[in-house]
Amino acid sequence: MTVSDNRAALPMAGHTHGNRSPVTCHLRCADACFKPVPNQSTDETFHSIASRALSRRSAMTGAFVLSVAAATTLTPESAEAAGSNLPFNPIGATPDDVDAVRVPGGYRWQPVIKWGDPLFSGVPALSARGTTPAAQARQFGYNCDYLDIMPDKGSTTRGILVANHEYTNEDIMFPPGTDAKFMARTALAAHGMSVVEISRSGAGAAWKPVRDGPPNRRITGTTPFTMSGPAAGSPLLRTAADPMGRRVHGTLNNCAGGTTPWGTILSGEENWNQYFLCAGTSEKEERYGLGPDGDERMWRSVDPRFDATRPGYRNEPNRFGWIVEVDPEDPASTPVKHTALGRIKHEAASVAIDKATGKVVVYTGDDERFEYLYKFISRRHYDDSGTAAAREHNKKLLNDGDLFVARFTGDGRQDGVCDGTGVWIPLTMGGKSMVPGMSLDEVLVYTRLAASKMKATPMDRPEDVQVSPMSGRVYMACTNNSKRGLPGEPGTDEANPRPENKDGHVVEITEMDGEHTSRRFTWLLFLICGDKDSAGTYFGGYTGPVSPIACPDNLAFDSRGNLWISTDGQPSAIGLDDALHCVETAGTYRGRVRQFLSVPAGAETCGPVIHDKDGSVFVAVQHPGEDGSWEAPQSHFPDYGKGVFKGPRPAVIQVTRA
Repeated sequence: MTVSDNRAALPMAGHTHGNRSPVTCHLRCADACFKPVPNQSTDETFHSIASRALSRRSAMTGAFVLSVAAATTLTPESAEAAGSNLPFNPIGATPDDVDAVRVPGGYRWQPVIKWGDPLFSGVPALSARGTTPAAQARQFGYNCDYLDIMPDKGSTTRGILVANHEYTNEDIMFPPGTDAKFMARTALAAHGMSVVEISRSGAGAAWKPVRDGPPNRRITGTTPFTMSGPAAGSPLLRTAADPMGRRVHGTLNNCAGGTTPWGTILSGEENWNQYFLCAGTSEKEERYGLGPDGDERMWRSVDPRFDATRPGYRNEPNRFGWIVEVDPEDPASTPVKHTALGRIKHEAASVAIDKATGKVVVYTGDDERFEYLYKFISRRHYDDSGTAAAREHNKKLLNDGDLFVARFTGDGRQDGVCDGTGVWIPLTMGGKSMVPGMSLDEVLVYTRLAASKMKATPMDRPEDVQVSPMSGRVYMACTNNSKRGLPGEPGTDEANPRPENKDGHVVEITEMDGEHTSRRFTWLLFLICGDKDSAGTYFGGYTGPVSPIACPDNLAFDSRGNLWISTDGQPSAIGLDDALHCVETAGTYRGRVRQFLSVPAGAETCGPVIHDKDGSVFVAVQHPGEDGSWEAPQSHFPDYGKGVFKGPRPAVIQVTRA
């Protein structure tokens, strides 16, 4: 798929806000925001139409109850955060045409690994002409999103880097005139995940990839996966190529994920619908955004399974949209797709161990407008003995358990805070469907439809979900939802209080009695994002200086319980490069937002990893220079003319103290 010659005709041209490029909308999610909202089953769960109109009027006039004392923009001279292992003076906001990584004084950045870097001997590096299908299958993939840096136990100099690869931009990757099938095969290889051994000279030093490291592995769009859980083998997952419905080739459009206590990596398949040509005539297809405009990449020209209109391939899209699990310590292992966690557009898979029961809990968001927050509770218990047998036991914990979806109830805004209570509604329990009229495998394959039937709360694009290591509270990033409150769409409610929400918010959830297996919770809006002068912005009750922040996407915690937020398209009021922010969650400075870094022009900040005790911060820099082309690159990150490839290269970078 190329867009070089018709950028002005892209569906989202003229409709994006902030620094979001219409090219990103086209390539990442097939212009989802330009299309009708897939969830047409939502109800007015909180307020009447009159209440919606009042909320819209209040927010627009600046009288919205959550508006607090005006916060001033932080300057580089602002005080450092209390209780931080990474003391820094926040940087100022960066205009969105700056093609540079900016970090605080006293810190420096450098790449750890870049698109096209070989993982094995004998594999060519990225050349001036790009790469090939065979080489890409053994090189670091494109557009890294979820990321983890896992030092070896007992070692300060060896470790494993795991990153997934969300989508590709063929205009930047290939010169004009490249054969379409050649591009399709290369792009298939550029998707998936990378597992790479890394090394360094000592604690606090920069990590570097190790070529031919024992764990090194590329997982691509054609790598075999097994299906686990109750829906494995279901007729809904069977195809002509897999009549048993238990073996799938590839993982696509992987976004945020999580790392398990037993050392495996979880990754969510997100906007996978765009790769398939479908009839789009059924409610089940439409609910997932499947239709006849799918697969502009023309992957069906090299693999028939991407044409779901062909006899025998109608169920192929059902085999995507899962949480996948990869064992980075065993390159010979077969990765798994877990059906027990449901099929949605997964963003995040954050794991917690319930202290009272020892069960494993996984939180995950469904990244689309008016979709839902989910929780999975394992049937069996986590084994913390640390033996090899325990690890094998734990690797099967996600095969079997109960799936829930969240319903939020507000307690009224008269107290000046958006907060309330909530319940986890069971979709499956004890190996049975809890949704009237749907079988167990139907609930798991068509999870969105099941959640709508059970009256879950439609949220403003629930993305990453993370659990605080200090308080145990659960934080969910709702990136934005410009459709909220428009005619024919759900109106505002206390959990999603702003009409046409362009800047997003962060929800703080406290499970009842501190147990992650609880069926009830309390919640409040921790941040309502935006520029400091935007009506309705709220920073956890903090009224002092803050950095502007919008479109919260990926979340991470440091060892002190500070929340780190990466952005995707910030902010709507003024064009700024995307950034990484640090926010205190407790104490005097609770809610204070301070910008730590910004990424280059056109890029998004993804997958933050905070090793604050080691003095390091890692981010995946995705889609730098997205609006450019092979002939006219708009970013030169990260080589800046020093490499043979002249265009931008998505990369993982490390920030350390200078």
